[in-house]
Amino acid sequence: MQRLEAIAEWTGKAVAWGSLLMILLGAWNAAVRYIGRFTETQLASNTLIEAQWYLFSALFLLGASWTLKDDAHVRVDVFYGRMSERGQAWVDLLGTLFFLLPFCAFSIWVSMDFVLESWRTLEASPDPGGLPRYPVKTLVPIAFALLLVQGIAVAGQKLAVIRGRAE
Repeated sequence: MQRLEAIAEWTGKAVAWGSLLMILLGAWNAAVRYIGRFTETQLASNTLIEAQWYLFSALFLLGASWTLKDDAHVRVDVFYGRMSERGQAWVDLLGTLFFLLPFCAFSIWVSMDFVLESWRTLEASPDPGGLPRYPVKTLVPIAFALLLVQGIAVAGQKLAVIRGRAE
């Protein structure tokens, strides 16, 4: 399970650095738009604006498996917190097996047609200076595959807790 989790850990750290780049791009885009008002020049570019949007997409999509690995997602269930560790493990295992893993598999399957079509046409932004769209669309099935792998790791951990072999 540790090898599976290493994938989410590595991806999460890469995404964290990408978030820094996204913030810097956002600050740059805001600053040059503001400066451009006073200098009457067009300093902003669609390329940089779309790059910021693509980085946000990567952050959201690729960060999901890391969030699951660190058990950092939001919980709303009022009963879960009152359960024993074994009871929580059962809830997590069943949720993973019956909801998370099938949803990930379905999402990969459903997204493949639009990703392949985007690659077939080498889809690009319609905006002047825009970026190709097919690489960012490829992140959708990749993200769900990473989430699926991490879900398998979580299921293994929860099964170990249920069996009394937790780390």
